[in-house]
Amino acid sequence: MTNRIDRSRALWNRQDASLESDETLAQLLDRGEMTVWRELYRLARTDVQLRRRIERIVLNVPLTMPHLWLAALASLGDPVDWNAPIPDYFESTTL
Repeated sequence: MTNRIDRSRALWNRQDASLESDETLAQLLDRGEMTVWRELYRLARTDVQLRRRIERIVLNVPLTMPHLWLAALASLGDPVDWNAPIPDYFESTTL
């Protein structure tokens, strides 16, 4: 794991910053800092499995900026269904 991801404030409730966990990855996608997002993008460039997991999380977990991650996947050359239903973050929160 990279030092940027290990030190992310998004993982305040975790001792292990393992990207193997979908829950940890979802937390980073939703609450990570810009430096962490850049690192995830850099890692996803060469890791097809990570890109698939990001796509699955974006399409199934309410995130604050799901279209940002879909755009990132599209910029990496992945096909993106812009009309796919995305969970509404505000519907699932008290905001």
